[in-house]
Amino acid sequence: MKAVYLEDINKPFTIIDTEKPTAGPGEVVVLVKAASLNRRDVWIQKGRYFIKKYPAILGSDCAGVVAELGEGVDAMWQGQEVFVDPSVDWGDNPRAHSEKFRILGMPEQGAFAEYVKVPAANLYQKPLHLSFEEAAALPLAGVTAYRALFTKCQLQPGERVLVTGAGGGVALLAIQFALAAGAEVWVTSGTEEKISLAMDLGAAGGINYKTENWGKVLKEQTGGFDVLIDSAAGEGFVQLVKLARPGGRIGIYGGTTGLIGQINPAEIFWKQLSIFGSTMGTAQDFADMVKLVEEKEIRPVVDIVYLLEKAEEAMRYMEAGKQFGKIVLQVG
Repeated sequence: MKAVYLEDINKPFTIIDTEKPTAGPGEVVVLVKAASLNRRDVWIQKGRYFIKKYPAILGSDCAGVVAELGEGVDAMWQGQEVFVDPSVDWGDNPRAHSEKFRILGMPEQGAFAEYVKVPAANLYQKPLHLSFEEAAALPLAGVTAYRALFTKCQLQPGERVLVTGAGGGVALLAIQFALAAGAEVWVTSGTEEKISLAMDLGAAGGINYKTENWGKVLKEQTGGFDVLIDSAAGEGFVQLVKLARPGGRIGIYGGTTGLIGQINPAEIFWKQLSIFGSTMGTAQDFADMVKLVEEKEIRPVVDIVYLLEKAEEAMRYMEAGKQFGKIVLQVG
């Protein structure tokens, strides 16, 4: 089979011919139709991920058709159009994953290939309203957004939400999920174009975080927020604490701009704020996310589709941060 191959840290992706995986007990092999990129793939290529096992075939998200069943797998899965929960071995504690927890694509072979082997328990039927490309855009970003919004921050209908960094896959699904739940949604972005596109999705408004005193300006416009979902951290996180209403909840699932700046602790305890770290999600989070997507017929935003052979070009496009939505590889 063809696969996208990463030889070592800071090496470009190349296409190789390699052996097709074989399903073991409780496993299936999926013929991959589409796979999507995540920021995680950039970190792995640059050697900045906490697991370093090279050479590697990356890719956490995919959709396709079940091609082979391992021993003990229900025969109903044969030939089914599916997408895959990329979380493996979360563990028994719903509040935090176990030490054995891992994500498809590192250290095991991932989905940037014509075939991928996964646990049968991680299969979900592809929602009928989604294409393979849209379904491949959903898993990692979708469960991350869902857990941060609902499991951790307990978003309620009618609340006001701020999602930072509109344009990334998780941020856009957080916007779509919050809107579907009956919330009022605002965004931040580094470009006016992305703010406008977020408003086309249903956001009430937004602000460019390059604007001087953007937090103060946004608070004057909105009065503050009940829930704030962030992937940047850095100095901007200080503004989120100021923007949170009393009883507000902040969910953080990334740290692209580095260490959090100096925060006045009185603003946290006096306003009774809750700050939640969140990454990926449990099997229950994933199932609940899929249910929301199916009931509300939510379509992940796909920015661009590359052929599998153009994986290195797709990675550089992601690294540039110009996308609005998910970057997808067309495989089969």
